[in-house]
Amino acid sequence: MTTPRSFITLLLLLLAPVSLLIAMAVGSVDYSLEQLFSGLFEQADPARHDILWQLRWPRAASAFAAGGLLATAGVLMQVLLRNPLADPYILGTSGGAAVFALFALLAGLGGIWVPGSAFVGALLSTLLVFSLAHGRGSWTSNRLLLTGVVTAFGWGALISFLLVIAPQSRLRGMLYWLMGDLSHSQQSWSGLVALCVIFLLCLPLLRRLDILQRGDLQAAALGVNLRHSQWLIYILAALSTAIAVSLAGTVGFVGLIVPHLLRLLIGTSQHRWILPGAVLLGGSLLVLADTLARAIVAPTQLPVGVMTAAIGVPLFLFMLYRGQQR
Repeated sequence: MTTPRSFITLLLLLLAPVSLLIAMAVGSVDYSLEQLFSGLFEQADPARHDILWQLRWPRAASAFAAGGLLATAGVLMQVLLRNPLADPYILGTSGGAAVFALFALLAGLGGIWVPGSAFVGALLSTLLVFSLAHGRGSWTSNRLLLTGVVTAFGWGALISFLLVIAPQSRLRGMLYWLMGDLSHSQQSWSGLVALCVIFLLCLPLLRRLDILQRGDLQAAALGVNLRHSQWLIYILAALSTAIAVSLAGTVGFVGLIVPHLLRLLIGTSQHRWILPGAVLLGGSLLVLADTLARAIVAPTQLPVGVMTAAIGVPLFLFMLYRGQQR
């Protein structure tokens, strides 16, 4: 008999390709299902084929990869910090990425320079936070959290400074990137490959994630190597965030909301269910949010971060309200 968890996972497996097909069909020119499949698999209409494969597919693929990576990072961060409010940006990773990307935009650089700079900034910020939190001894989750929050405030101040001195001609692009922007997505498969690699690297950690969320003492008593496990989780979460930010800019709420929503839907905190679900739901959610951002006030395109905030804020408030009722 199909269990509810298996049924939810099956629905998420179906949601992923459906969300990608919707993203491919909706745009300045909408395609019917028949036109969509003929454009995808036949070259009878070269213009339609090019629109689908060269414009819409790279954007949809990047959105799915970024959403899946953010949700994965959210799951890992919440275990690492044992804080249900932890999300990929709480350790200042997005702040560092944003500052370096804004420097690139301010210098008039485009193309691969913006996501490349964001990736470098995210990694440097990660190293900075880890070095400051570690100091001369070992770090704790509270020390890491506090260091990350303070570093994020510092990056925020620098972002404000860059926006103030930016010329008007570049300010719009900078603001769009800060609110999440997939309009410059050009890589079809690199993001998806990165998502698959991160997911595969997380698989050996599933049992340790279940144990670590019970607390350090219990994990140590059960034979888990705390330092080694925390290092791995931290590196994977930071790397996931850095790749996601380089693909889609600073998109909020996905890493925070998706793990909570999955625990609510699946009814368990076991990571053999949560982590695959996070990849599928996070990816699908960002693809659908970006499709709405493109369609809701067409031909104007909204930053995808506006849509994730519009979805995430009421959902998060509902979950808080539901939690208080229990």
